[in-house]
Amino acid sequence: MDWRRAKTVLIIAFLALNAMLSYQLWQDWRHQLNAAAGWTSLPSETQQAMRQKQIRLDAAIPTHAPELKELTFAFHSKREDAGPVPIDPPRDTRIVFLERELRRELGRIIPELESYEFDPAAGRDGVFVFNRMADGWPLFGVQLELHYRNQKITAYRQDRIRIFPSDGAPARKVLPAAQAVANLIEKYLPKGAVVKDIRLGYHGQIFDAETQVAAPTWRVLLEDGEVYYIHAISGEVSAGGGDASGEDASGEDASGGDVSS
Repeated sequence: MDWRRAKTVLIIAFLALNAMLSYQLWQDWRHQLNAAAGWTSLPSETQQAMRQKQIRLDAAIPTHAPELKELTFAFHSKREDAGPVPIDPPRDTRIVFLERELRRELGRIIPELESYEFDPAAGRDGVFVFNRMADGWPLFGVQLELHYRNQKITAYRQDRIRIFPSDGAPARKVLPAAQAVANLIEKYLPKGAVVKDIRLGYHGQIFDAETQVAAPTWRVLLEDGEVYYIHAISGEVSAGGGDASGEDASGEDASGGDVSS
């Protein structure tokens, strides 16, 4: 055995692991700091509702409120229509956190990989989740999944779409996240809920039609895996599993209606 080479490999592996752990600690620290600041940005009645319902906010509340318009697209292929595509040989899971390495290792294997962005909050056991990006914003539910086992990426499933040019409809300023989340906390979140992620993007119910429409949407993820979508223009709230191919049940306007799930 070449001990010098083995020692070098072990050192590199240790450094990579240390970098991943440091990144995760930094992310956790940043989220805690931002969440603390986000709490104070909510109205006093919302803070009181959080205390009464024992709701915890472990996510930053975004402060940006850009102008967005609806998005029209069509599916080229859906990930549920076929089984996972094997990746041979499997790649190390660490490349998920390193964009340049990810594209170098999988860019020739996964079509349009550069159009997807890692969504660490949406992952589940054995699956890394990436969202299809559109004009710099995630299209929730239109996803790339990287399946992994024993720290190796073994297969992928992918939604592929075609985005159509925007029509003449004007862009509209989205509801501030603090306003959308305050309404969600006061009227919809159950007792003991823990909010782990708040993000702006696009979302829409998928229909059996050639073209689909997605609206600007605030996505709120809970620690238990439940997801809420808040229409970023009307304030309408829906709850669902986060999969664009599934059916989200929409309630009435967030100003006072009920949400069904």
